[in-house]
Amino acid sequence: MRGSDKDISIFISLILRHKPEVVGLKLDNYGYANVNDLLEGINKTGRFIDFKLLQNIVSEDNKQRYKFNEDCTKIRASQGHSIKVDLELEDRIPPEVLYHGTASRFVDKILTEGILKRSREYVHLSSNIDTAISVGKRHGNPTILKVNAKQMNVDGLKFKLSDNNVWLTDMVPVKYIIITQN
Repeated sequence: MRGSDKDISIFISLILRHKPEVVGLKLDNYGYANVNDLLEGINKTGRFIDFKLLQNIVSEDNKQRYKFNEDCTKIRASQGHSIKVDLELEDRIPPEVLYHGTASRFVDKILTEGILKRSREYVHLSSNIDTAISVGKRHGNPTILKVNAKQMNVDGLKFKLSDNNVWLTDMVPVKYIIITQN
């Protein structure tokens, strides 16, 4: 993805996950925006995007952040919202272990409070360490936390799996967390 396309992708993420109002959009209950309204709103900000570029951004995004509906008239973010939307995800049984990447400066607080969703709808967990490392690096010196997801689920905590294979849960209590890597 070219630099300018990446900038537009980041802007789309802001719109579809957090602030649709910055381009005059309103998301439906399921987080979808009308594609034509999205394109028009983005173009009004002085950025250029057409449907072909939007399709390229969606298809080339290595994290699969976005999803079109069947006829490509609507688009939404796959997960990561700070606004209330129903992603229509069903409860799923997680693998035995999941991982959470964070900056080492947050570890003491996490080991006191657990992993909290903060301003997001869910806590995000990955099924592999490499993804967790990548996420942790975005916030500083990464630390990988291992989560006993199987026991969480047995104890009644629920998990969902997003369209882009991110495991979602409401919180991870401290007793399920193990530091695996600094």
